[in-house]
Amino acid sequence: MRTVELLLDEAAEQVVREAWRRLADAGLPSQARHRSPTNRPHLTLAACPELTAPIRWALAEAAAALPLPVRFTGVVRFERPTSVLAWALDLDSALAGLHRRVWEAVASDSPPAPLSPFHDPERWSPHITLGRTRRAGAFAGRRIPELLPAPPLSAHLTTLRSYDTETGALEVLEPRP
Repeated sequence: MRTVELLLDEAAEQVVREAWRRLADAGLPSQARHRSPTNRPHLTLAACPELTAPIRWALAEAAAALPLPVRFTGVVRFERPTSVLAWALDLDSALAGLHRRVWEAVASDSPPAPLSPFHDPERWSPHITLGRTRRAGAFAGRRIPELLPAPPLSAHLTTLRSYDTETGALEVLEPRP
Protein backbone atom coordinates (compact mmCIF):
# COMPACT_ATOMS: atom_id res chain seq x y z
CA MET A 1 0.00 0.00 0.00
CA ARG A 2 1.22 3.51 -0.80
CA THR A 3 0.17 6.48 1.29
CA VAL A 4 0.06 10.03 -0.01
CA GLU A 5 0.99 12.47 2.75
CA LEU A 6 1.78 16.13 3.37
CA LEU A 7 4.61 17.19 5.68
CA LEU A 8 4.57 20.23 7.95
CA ASP A 9 7.01 23.11 7.99
CA GLU A 10 9.95 22.71 10.37
CA ALA A 11 8.59 24.89 13.20
CA ALA A 12 5.21 23.11 13.25
CA GLU A 13 6.93 19.73 13.06
CA GLN A 14 8.94 20.57 16.18
CA VAL A 15 5.77 21.49 18.12
CA VAL A 16 4.16 18.18 17.10
CA ARG A 17 7.29 16.27 18.14
CA GLU A 18 7.13 18.03 21.53
CA ALA A 19 3.52 16.86 21.91
CA TRP A 20 4.65 13.31 21.02
CA ARG A 21 7.36 13.53 23.71
CA ARG A 22 4.96 14.78 26.38
CA LEU A 23 2.48 11.98 25.66
CA ALA A 24 5.27 9.39 25.84
CA ASP A 25 6.57 10.90 29.11
CA ALA A 26 3.04 10.61 30.55
CA GLY A 27 2.95 6.90 29.63
CA LEU A 28 0.33 7.40 26.92
CA PRO A 29 0.38 6.10 23.36
CA SER A 30 2.56 8.41 21.29
CA GLN A 31 3.96 8.57 17.79
CA ALA A 32 7.31 9.22 19.49
CA ARG A 33 7.50 5.47 20.16
CA HIS A 34 7.77 4.76 16.43
CA ARG A 35 11.51 4.77 15.91
CA SER A 36 11.50 4.43 12.13
CA PRO A 37 13.61 7.11 10.42
CA THR A 38 10.61 7.73 8.14
CA ASN A 39 8.33 8.66 11.06
CA ARG A 40 7.46 12.34 10.77
CA PRO A 41 4.39 14.39 11.63
CA HIS A 42 2.21 14.31 8.52
CA LEU A 43 -1.29 14.65 7.13
CA THR A 44 -2.46 11.57 5.24
CA LEU A 45 -4.50 12.43 2.15
CA ALA A 46 -5.05 8.96 0.66
CA ALA A 47 -3.69 5.45 0.31
CA CYS A 48 -3.68 3.28 -2.79
CA PRO A 49 -2.20 -0.04 -3.89
CA GLU A 50 0.40 1.56 -6.16
CA LEU A 51 1.45 4.85 -7.72
CA THR A 52 0.97 4.41 -11.44
CA ALA A 53 2.28 6.91 -13.97
CA PRO A 54 -1.09 8.72 -14.27
CA ILE A 55 -1.34 9.00 -10.48
CA ARG A 56 2.22 10.35 -10.24
CA TRP A 57 1.44 12.91 -12.95
CA ALA A 58 -1.69 14.11 -11.13
CA LEU A 59 0.15 14.22 -7.79
CA ALA A 60 2.94 16.30 -9.31
CA GLU A 61 0.30 18.78 -10.48
CA ALA A 62 -1.27 18.82 -6.99
CA ALA A 63 2.13 19.43 -5.36
CA ALA A 64 2.34 22.73 -7.24
CA ALA A 65 -0.15 24.13 -4.67
CA LEU A 66 2.48 23.86 -1.92
CA PRO A 67 3.30 25.39 0.44
CA LEU A 68 -0.26 25.52 1.71
CA PRO A 69 -1.13 27.43 4.90
CA VAL A 70 -3.22 25.52 7.46
CA ARG A 71 -4.73 26.30 10.84
CA PHE A 72 -4.85 23.90 13.78
CA THR A 73 -8.25 23.79 15.50
CA GLY A 74 -7.64 21.67 18.62
CA VAL A 75 -7.50 18.15 20.00
CA VAL A 76 -9.67 15.40 18.52
CA ARG A 77 -10.09 11.73 19.34
CA PHE A 78 -11.15 8.99 16.97
CA GLU A 79 -12.31 5.54 17.98
CA ARG A 80 -11.88 3.51 14.83
CA PRO A 81 -10.33 0.10 14.81
CA THR A 82 -7.68 2.02 16.77
CA SER A 83 -7.81 4.82 19.32
CA VAL A 84 -6.28 7.96 17.84
CA LEU A 85 -5.44 11.26 19.50
CA ALA A 86 -4.70 14.09 17.08
CA TRP A 87 -4.65 17.78 16.41
CA ALA A 88 -7.36 18.67 13.91
CA LEU A 89 -6.77 20.99 10.98
CA ASP A 90 -9.29 23.45 9.58
CA LEU A 91 -10.72 22.06 6.36
CA ASP A 92 -10.72 25.30 4.39
CA SER A 93 -11.38 25.45 0.66
CA ALA A 94 -7.68 25.28 -0.32
CA LEU A 95 -7.01 22.14 1.74
CA ALA A 96 -10.29 20.56 0.63
CA GLY A 97 -9.43 21.26 -3.00
CA LEU A 98 -5.95 19.77 -2.72
CA HIS A 99 -7.32 16.71 -0.94
CA ARG A 100 -10.02 16.21 -3.56
CA ARG A 101 -7.44 16.37 -6.39
CA VAL A 102 -5.29 13.74 -4.65
CA TRP A 103 -8.31 11.54 -3.90
CA GLU A 104 -9.55 11.72 -7.48
CA ALA A 105 -6.07 10.87 -8.79
CA VAL A 106 -5.73 7.72 -6.69
CA ALA A 107 -9.37 6.71 -7.12
CA SER A 108 -9.37 7.08 -10.90
CA ASP A 109 -6.32 4.96 -11.61
CA SER A 110 -6.18 2.49 -8.73
CA PRO A 111 -6.66 -1.21 -9.34
CA PRO A 112 -10.00 -2.43 -8.10
CA ALA A 113 -8.73 -2.67 -4.50
CA PRO A 114 -10.96 -0.59 -2.24
CA LEU A 115 -9.65 2.74 -1.00
CA SER A 116 -9.92 3.68 2.67
CA PRO A 117 -13.30 5.22 3.39
CA PHE A 118 -11.61 7.47 5.99
CA HIS A 119 -9.90 9.34 3.14
CA ASP A 120 -13.05 9.83 1.07
CA PRO A 121 -13.64 13.60 0.76
CA GLU A 122 -17.13 13.19 2.22
CA ARG A 123 -15.70 11.64 5.42
CA TRP A 124 -12.12 12.91 5.67
CA SER A 125 -11.13 14.72 8.86
CA PRO A 126 -7.74 16.35 8.38
CA HIS A 127 -5.54 15.77 11.41
CA ILE A 128 -1.98 15.28 12.59
CA THR A 129 -1.77 12.12 14.68
CA LEU A 130 -0.21 12.51 18.12
CA GLY A 131 -0.81 8.99 19.44
CA ARG A 132 -2.42 5.78 18.27
CA THR A 133 -3.07 2.40 19.86
CA ARG A 134 -5.22 -0.67 19.37
CA ARG A 135 -6.43 -0.32 22.95
CA ALA A 136 -9.98 1.07 22.81
CA GLY A 137 -10.54 4.18 24.91
CA ALA A 138 -6.82 4.62 25.66
CA PHE A 139 -7.15 8.40 25.88
CA ALA A 140 -10.56 8.54 27.61
CA GLY A 141 -10.68 10.16 31.03
CA ARG A 142 -7.25 11.78 30.66
CA ARG A 143 -6.76 15.52 30.78
CA ILE A 144 -4.96 15.49 27.46
CA PRO A 145 -5.03 19.23 26.63
CA GLU A 146 -3.16 19.97 29.87
CA LEU A 147 -0.36 17.58 28.83
CA LEU A 148 0.19 19.06 25.41
CA PRO A 149 1.87 22.23 24.21
CA ALA A 150 -0.43 24.62 22.41
CA PRO A 151 -0.74 23.63 18.76
CA PRO A 152 0.77 26.06 16.27
CA LEU A 153 -1.56 28.94 15.46
CA SER A 154 -0.68 28.45 11.85
CA ALA A 155 1.60 26.24 9.82
CA HIS A 156 2.36 25.32 6.26
CA LEU A 157 2.09 22.00 4.52
CA THR A 158 5.30 21.98 2.51
CA THR A 159 6.06 18.60 0.95
CA LEU A 160 4.00 15.89 -0.74
CA ARG A 161 5.40 12.41 -0.20
CA SER A 162 4.46 8.78 -0.55
CA TYR A 163 5.30 5.98 1.86
CA ASP A 164 5.37 2.33 0.81
CA THR A 165 4.01 0.35 3.77
CA GLU A 166 5.54 -2.90 2.50
CA THR A 167 9.10 -1.78 1.78
CA GLY A 168 9.36 1.31 4.01
CA ALA A 169 10.53 3.37 1.04
CA LEU A 170 9.76 7.07 0.90
CA GLU A 171 9.34 9.13 -2.21
CA VAL A 172 9.02 12.90 -2.36
CA LEU A 173 6.51 13.83 -5.04
CA GLU A 174 7.96 16.95 -6.62
CA PRO A 175 5.78 19.54 -8.33
CA ARG A 176 5.72 19.25 -12.08
CA PRO A 177 7.68 22.12 -13.69
